[in-house]
Amino acid sequence: MKILDHFKSNSLTKQIFLMLIIVFIIFFLVYNSLKIYTKHDRYIEVPNLAGKNLEEAISILDDNKLRYEVLDSSKFFVDIPNYSVISQIPKELELVKKNRKIYLNVNPKDFQKVSLPNVIQITKRNAESILIALGFKVKDYTYVDNIGKDMVLDVLFDGEKILPGQKIPMNSEVDLILGNGKK
Repeated sequence: MKILDHFKSNSLTKQIFLMLIIVFIIFFLVYNSLKIYTKHDRYIEVPNLAGKNLEEAISILDDNKLRYEVLDSSKFFVDIPNYSVISQIPKELELVKKNRKIYLNVNPKDFQKVSLPNVIQITKRNAESILIALGFKVKDYTYVDNIGKDMVLDVLFDGEKILPGQKIPMNSEVDLILGNGKK
């Protein structure tokens, strides 16, 4: 019975009440401190950088107190100027906090370079399909006296002989020297 009387006492009620007030005050202080520390409700709207020159985009990001990282783009777009922003993450008009990193995908200076496959001693038809599949364009055919009819003897890029394995820009035009079937 003494234990039950203890729970009915005023001192226990006061202690529980004080404990609840202290817990509430601690919770309130921690919650508000976290809001201040994490800069809650202080957002910056991400500017639209698509189509802008890289230097201009960096200047805009610096003005808005945002960091940036330029990502390598493997695609080259002919209709977009070199070193201009193709896309960005996060997208424009999204809300971010100060000092957030914005990832910029930039149009490179030129097409990436690709190794020329070995199409020597392969038929014109097979060589053409291999070259087109890799992103090259076959511009012209020159026939020379050789026993192998329509057999690729050499590949020319800008008028110069290119060896298999040499790197040339993707989307380049190449010329094929083929055999005409005569000895």
